[in-house]
Amino acid sequence: MDTPGSDYPKYVRKHAKRSPLARDCARAFLVGGTICAAAEGLLAAYRALGASEEDAGLLVSVTLIVLTALCTGIGVFDRLARFAGAGTLVPITGFANAVASCAVDAKSEGWILGVGAKIFAVAGPVIVYGTAAGVAWGILYRLIRVFQ
Repeated sequence: MDTPGSDYPKYVRKHAKRSPLARDCARAFLVGGTICAAAEGLLAAYRALGASEEDAGLLVSVTLIVLTALCTGIGVFDRLARFAGAGTLVPITGFANAVASCAVDAKSEGWILGVGAKIFAVAGPVIVYGTAAGVAWGILYRLIRVFQ
């Protein structure tokens, strides 16, 4: 707690480990860019196999979700996230990891009261507030269109 005349903030600044910001940003950029490039490669592959643009996009999303959940379950995603930091939070992989990690953590409590009850512990609020924001913006958009 900072009290008048306290030297604690100076002490913290002096002894705190400096974050290697440039290295962290480079790692996040490289890993996040690699995930996005892999997604673009998957999109091209699905298109080459005859999928429509819309279906190929859906297949890429599903593939990324499945691969992220699998990597989370076997512990690979956590090691990658420790290395890359925010680079693994490309929206779909970060969301899939949030859901899968809750399920993995709750598995010891059983399938119903553990996994079933806690799988959306982190993702639930995102879904609720994302939906609420979508409804609010939809109403606002409709009102703007009516009064134009």
